[in-house]
Amino acid sequence: MKVDTQCVILAGGLATRLRPITENIPKSMVLIDNRPFLEYQIELLKNMGVADIVLCIGHKGDMIRKYFGNGRNYNVKISYSSEDTLLGTGGALRNATKRLKDRFFVLYGDAYLDIDYRKILNYFKQIEFPALLTVYKNEGKFDTSNVIFIDDKFVLYDKQNPTKEMQYIDYGLSILSKRIVKQFIPSNTFYDLADCYNVLSKNNQLAGYEVKKRFYEIGSIS
Repeated sequence: MKVDTQCVILAGGLATRLRPITENIPKSMVLIDNRPFLEYQIELLKNMGVADIVLCIGHKGDMIRKYFGNGRNYNVKISYSSEDTLLGTGGALRNATKRLKDRFFVLYGDAYLDIDYRKILNYFKQIEFPALLTVYKNEGKFDTSNVIFIDDKFVLYDKQNPTKEMQYIDYGLSILSKRIVKQFIPSNTFYDLADCYNVLSKNNQLAGYEVKKRFYEIGSIS
């Protein structure tokens, strides 16, 4: 069953931590069992009912566009937002504004998150917050924890100044609105989405949704 939202996949980074593998291909085209990593993401989204996908591409993005086309072979609709200069995760979203629906998932291009996207979307609709961040109780195991629940809904996110009390980490999936992107992310400049989350959380506009299942990613060789 299709859900009434889209997913933006941020697939435009330089993937320097995966070099030399990514010298000649974008990170999303790294092969896993002879298939591009992005193909697994798209199939997972389709199985979750998300059939409207925007790919934010940059470094060697034409390879992605040529391989996946308009998504017809995967029974989804794929559109593209291309950046000529590196804009960062937030800047890439701002660059894609014209292609965004009023509400959408944001997924990092190096993360495979096999969770129930429909359940998260339903929760987001119920609480009526402007933004939602999925979080995982990391306790410093996979990376530095940088999120803490203020109450049962609000979270404080601070990647630059983590504290001992922070036991959670950004899971790699969020829900944002076009209004948030236009209001909080500057145009035509490099901007990290983490900075947007930080500002939103300090203004009590960022809800948290705890995910129990661990994440998988291809961000680095080690």
